[in-house]
Amino acid sequence: MSEIDWKPHKSSTMPLHQQISNYMKKKIMNGEWTIGTKIPPQRTLAELFEVNRSTIVSALEELAADGLIESKVGRGTKVVNNTWSLLASTPPPDWVSYVHSGIHEPNIKLIQEINKAEANPNIIRLGTGELSPDLLPNEKMKEVLQLNMTENLSLGYVEPKGDLSLRKTVRDYIKTKGIEVSPSSILIVSGGLQALQLISIGLLKRGSTIFHETPSYLNSIHVFQSAGMNLFGIPLDNEGIRCDSIERLKRQHNGALLYTIPSFNNPTGTVMSDRRRNQLLEISNKDSLPIIEDDVYGELWLDSPPPKPLKARDKQGNILYIGSISKTLSPGLRIGWLVGPEPVIERLSDIKMQTDYGSSSLSQYAVNKWLKSGIYEDYLTQIRKKLKFRRDLTIQILTKYFSELATWSIPSGGFYIWLRMQTGISTRKLFDLALREGILLNPGSIYDKNDQEHLRLSYSYASIEELEHGLIRLSELISGLSDDQRPELD
Repeated sequence: MSEIDWKPHKSSTMPLHQQISNYMKKKIMNGEWTIGTKIPPQRTLAELFEVNRSTIVSALEELAADGLIESKVGRGTKVVNNTWSLLASTPPPDWVSYVHSGIHEPNIKLIQEINKAEANPNIIRLGTGELSPDLLPNEKMKEVLQLNMTENLSLGYVEPKGDLSLRKTVRDYIKTKGIEVSPSSILIVSGGLQALQLISIGLLKRGSTIFHETPSYLNSIHVFQSAGMNLFGIPLDNEGIRCDSIERLKRQHNGALLYTIPSFNNPTGTVMSDRRRNQLLEISNKDSLPIIEDDVYGELWLDSPPPKPLKARDKQGNILYIGSISKTLSPGLRIGWLVGPEPVIERLSDIKMQTDYGSSSLSQYAVNKWLKSGIYEDYLTQIRKKLKFRRDLTIQILTKYFSELATWSIPSGGFYIWLRMQTGISTRKLFDLALREGILLNPGSIYDKNDQEHLRLSYSYASIEELEHGLIRLSELISGLSDDQRPELD
């Protein structure tokens, strides 16, 4: 309801409170605001409608007199009736109760706030994990989508696993990473997140335990929790996920699988060492612990390529490998791939057909052309140079303005710098303050609910000017909060 984009006309002969009352009544009578819908506080409504609070009071009193809303102390104001309940013998469904009883867990409140703020074009997004619109290959994409007479483009449904031509191209592409599989072991998915969703509902039992690195991107989404799974974090060090306790934890918690981003971890930017990858694979083989390897950042190396994926070392079919072009080429195409044993791919492709009848055939066509023609590799070379410039600029700004406020490591790829605050200030308080200043942050608590000292900074999305201005202003806000927390001297 906070998305109200209507304002009363102050030049109208109709009183403002009457305009607002009529607007809200229409929303209720049309069924857009159903029974149980909570009306925002008076102060919030006054800000949304840009009127005095007394005007809101008058409008709400009129709605209450019509029996459309009801206020209770401590519970706020809610819609209690609409046109259907006034005319029908039985009341309409209470959609709010349905919303709260749905099986899919809602995003955490902080993520919802971030998603909402990202829609504001005036916000400086210092945490967004995607390429800047300035870096996306819009002109080249237009060329790629130009058809010639010899090309065959189908706009119908494709087979369950995805377009065979694309799967063959993906097979050839991942072979350059050391992964050798047939097209029948590849499932085309609508981005990496859908791969996780399919795994959660297609392979695992309710109550299963999913191991993951801490902190982890997995904590920022509720795909496994919504399927009745439990998440269990295992600490990271500078070589990646620590393996010394995995065998014991698997026995204690009956771990079903382990999720990892070994190359340029989200949010820390950590790269799992070659030694640690071999150690993890050895444990996986010994204890029959399947691994989901999320490699969506693996191509975004800036200094030198990361070690070969776990899947390239997999001789027993223990690894489910996720790749995608969402972080490199286009988030809007929504195309990725899941590589695994054929029975797993068959099972998940069947579920995918039940849910969306296949990923976009047009998007699959475009990605196939990018990968097959070789222009994708040329494009990646340019993107790495641009991201390296952005990373180096961000490090320069941090060194100049944050040296007494925070510590960090220099990432060798990906999008993120894991900034550790030295001041002891509340990152949630900093998030709220920065948002009021037009700066959007990603606090560490998104990736580890107990983390109150980190920020995930992204150098990939904001423009160069926004990056510099936003970081300098952020340093001033942190300094101001730090000064506020210092005890006064007698």
